[in-house]
Amino acid sequence: MLRNTRLLVLGVLVLVALGLVIWVIDALQRLYWQLSYSSPLLAGFLVFVLVLMIVAVIGSLIYSFSRFGRSPKRSQPIQLPEVKAEAAEENLKAVQQQVSQIADEIAREALLERSRQIAAELERGELRVVIFGTGSAGKTSLINALLGRIVGKVEATMGSTEEGETYRLGLRGVGRDILITDTPGILEAGVAGRLREKLARQLAVEADLLLFVVDNDLRRSELEPCLDLARIGKRSLLIFNKADLYEERDREVILARLRERLKGLIPPADILTASACPQPVRLPDGSFLQPEPEVTTLLKRMAAVLRSEGEDLIADNILLQSQRLGEETRQLLDQQRQRQAEQIVDRFQWISAGVIAVTPLPGLDLLGTAAVNAQMVIEIGRLYDCDLDRDRGRDLALSLARTLTSLGLIKGATQIVAAALQTNVATAILGRAIQGVSAAYLTRIAGRSFIEYFRQNQSWGDGGITEVVQQQFQLNRRDEFIRSFIQDALVRVVEPLTAKLEGRLLPPGDRSR
Repeated sequence: MLRNTRLLVLGVLVLVALGLVIWVIDALQRLYWQLSYSSPLLAGFLVFVLVLMIVAVIGSLIYSFSRFGRSPKRSQPIQLPEVKAEAAEENLKAVQQQVSQIADEIAREALLERSRQIAAELERGELRVVIFGTGSAGKTSLINALLGRIVGKVEATMGSTEEGETYRLGLRGVGRDILITDTPGILEAGVAGRLREKLARQLAVEADLLLFVVDNDLRRSELEPCLDLARIGKRSLLIFNKADLYEERDREVILARLRERLKGLIPPADILTASACPQPVRLPDGSFLQPEPEVTTLLKRMAAVLRSEGEDLIADNILLQSQRLGEETRQLLDQQRQRQAEQIVDRFQWISAGVIAVTPLPGLDLLGTAAVNAQMVIEIGRLYDCDLDRDRGRDLALSLARTLTSLGLIKGATQIVAAALQTNVATAILGRAIQGVSAAYLTRIAGRSFIEYFRQNQSWGDGGITEVVQQQFQLNRRDEFIRSFIQDALVRVVEPLTAKLEGRLLPPGDRSR
């Protein structure tokens, strides 16, 4: 029909063009006759110029008509948005610098490999579309319908797809090839099901465009991953598959519920219906007719989104991957630094205990300055890439000592330690033991407080130093910790102190034995 219409239009244009040519020839003849009486040379020149102009116009029209109805050439991929590409590159450089500080060689190499993969994504030429949903929502059937051929197992049971399988899809007007990936179903039972779901979620996060497939209203268990992916900015289309199984009124009710649940996260235009594998229809003669899949609306929406947003989707996805890698790297580095900082605190708490136990002070009010050692602060700061001089370390230590004193934590720590030592230490050394172990306890609180200070980029947070110190005091007064701490104190403080005092009381001859 369209071809016949084009031929008819072309025929009319040809007739009109012939009429114009006859009229132009007649007009040129009359013009030449009129001018030739006064100047035959001028008349010939003007007619020659007019003929050239007419030929040029006709040639342009013929060229235009020759291209009429042809499909435009496939557009070449354009460069990624420069600002986003630069942001991703800078983020990857920062991540690689952080990764080099991770001590665990296996974790370090794994993160470096992922950073290289993300860097390679900046050069890739495909758009990645991922099909995501429960195991029985019809994901594989949907891919079959989109590609027009059987590409995977299609079964009613859950778990048909055990790993991500990728196929190539072409859409007219989209300047890049499309890689469409089928993922394992989510919400499957058992350990294997949970592992497959983890893979599916990872593939979904790495998609440029996500097709979330459901076969009814969203259950709570389905809504959660859908919301999680939408909240991180993952561009998504929600596909209500198997729509042929519902009456039109029921379909509209389900669509309305889906749009309400996802309001503000997925636009209504991106919540679509599809029938990837319609149910056979029984004919009057008893035979069955298999209807064609209905995925036209989905294909049109996919093409529109990928044409208009494709380059931005790739850039946004690469930037998201680099940011997530950076966050994972920071978490690993933070855990590593915490472990190392806790080792420093553990070392200094027993140093403080030994100093105080050997040279007891007249009162415990001065233990605030002994509990917070400037060298401990400097060493913790160095772990967090913060080089402090001794003056700055001493100032921070004194500031925290004043906070311990003002909050009455020195007295509180002494009471906790004294109660725990009463039944474990001889009366003769009880006083010194209490002072020494209390010093260790307060040094621990101070050190843990400084770890939080450096973790928050040298900030005490909204609640200030008081809130941080009180929080650490509460965390370190739990019964299970106190029991473990006192056991260590008996070995590290009380036993050496007992041995020292007994050595002083022995006669010189006995000491040599």
